[in-house]
Amino acid sequence: MENPVATLEVPIRWVDLDLQGHVNNSLVAEYLQEARTGLLLAGPNRHLIGGGVLVAGHVVEYLRPILFEAGPLTADVGVFGVGASRFHAKYELVQDGKVCARASTRLCPFDFDQQRPRRLTDAERAWFVEVAGEAPQSRPLDVPRLEGRGHVHEFTVRWGDIDRYGHVNNVRHFDYVQEARIAATTSADPSMSRDGGAVRWVVARQDVDYLSQIDHRAEPYQVLTAVARIGTSSYTLAAEIVDPLAGGKVLARARTVQVCTDAEGAKRELPASTREALGKLLVS
Repeated sequence: MENPVATLEVPIRWVDLDLQGHVNNSLVAEYLQEARTGLLLAGPNRHLIGGGVLVAGHVVEYLRPILFEAGPLTADVGVFGVGASRFHAKYELVQDGKVCARASTRLCPFDFDQQRPRRLTDAERAWFVEVAGEAPQSRPLDVPRLEGRGHVHEFTVRWGDIDRYGHVNNVRHFDYVQEARIAATTSADPSMSRDGGAVRWVVARQDVDYLSQIDHRAEPYQVLTAVARIGTSSYTLAAEIVDPLAGGKVLARARTVQVCTDAEGAKRELPASTREALGKLLVS
């Protein structure tokens, strides 16, 4: 990344690893959160950490595995797209001199006393504008709205999912979408189970848009998951987190690109049986 505002080391924990032996894709969102905190601490807007800023959306591109045994993971983080009531953070996660992930986050100042978005103050905006750089280039992922369609997966919010603002932390949405993705694909094709076998499934891209807060409660929420596109060696999923107690109100939307690889991580074609099974989840 050219001219990052801050560069910091992100600790990798053993428990961050998944069955495939590298850092799980959902943990990358947690690393971004740590990097974003470092960005705010690097300047005069540190009060936004505790005083109120909401994540409105993420775009995450996974370029290579992050490993526990390799060198330290560093995060370059910068700013772009500063508006009257929003700003964006951009990141590169680097290990052993290689970029493992690129990402961006759309952020909005929020007045938690009034429970509504607010405008950046002149002083807040001035610093963001001063350090802002170019926007990262990323191809948009267009998927259809599900409108109640797709595989249904229920989940319950755990007490530990709640952050200091009193609602589900943005990182936990990646977990909910991941659990639903695995449930949907393995129910369609049991051979897609994540058992560490000869065929592996790697997330190449994960976007999340946050539309409404998710609260802690006893009653479950739902994730709807459907296939939006099937390629030669990858497929794209659309997912929506919905509240069945509010008439299916959509709380968040996600888009995931998953790639089929062999045990060594080399891209391979989707098996014919998998392609047929995913076709049954296809929506347009």
